[in-house]
Amino acid sequence: MNDRVAQALKDVVEVVARLRGPDGCPWDRAQTHQSLIPYLLEEAYELAAAIAEGDPATMQEELGDLLLQILLHAQMAAEEGQFDIADVALALKEKLVRRHPHVFGAAHANSPEEVRVHWEEIKREENKGQKVKDSVKPGLLRAAKFVEVLEAQGQPVPLGKRLAGPAPGEDPQRWLAEVLVEAVAWARQFRCDPELALHRFLEEKHG
Repeated sequence: MNDRVAQALKDVVEVVARLRGPDGCPWDRAQTHQSLIPYLLEEAYELAAAIAEGDPATMQEELGDLLLQILLHAQMAAEEGQFDIADVALALKEKLVRRHPHVFGAAHANSPEEVRVHWEEIKREENKGQKVKDSVKPGLLRAAKFVEVLEAQGQPVPLGKRLAGPAPGEDPQRWLAEVLVEAVAWARQFRCDPELALHRFLEEKHG
């Protein structure tokens, strides 16, 4: 890491600590892990939108906003004697090394698909005996990961079983949005929650 990066990270950590300090900002000092959840989610979605738009300046700003949320949570944990941002970084480093044995160990992976399969296998081993709270994640996010893993395993979800797909020349994003809205409309007809239905399906298929 070059000196410019190290100094910038040190400076912003100190700024966040000052904001939370006795002579800091009343709003920042009043926040808790729970109160910041809506802001964390909002910043993550705003970053995703910036990435989709492909605007580097907006991406830089939104990455900073998301980093602020991470630093605030780490600072609050440090104040409570639980962990600090250094512990977060070290734990991440250890996880990355552990889950990339094809880079840092003797394992081999020659494609993104092989890497994905190995990652999920290692993650399952790490989480044995623990209840992973996938149910708190958005159903579509879980479903996207479910499909991605199946594809990496060479078992892609067959297309055309329920939907024929967009017509030639049709905007696929618009088609997808209309399909999702229609699915929600069907859910209302059957008086069921589409999010809950999706979670139940994924639990049955993947656990």
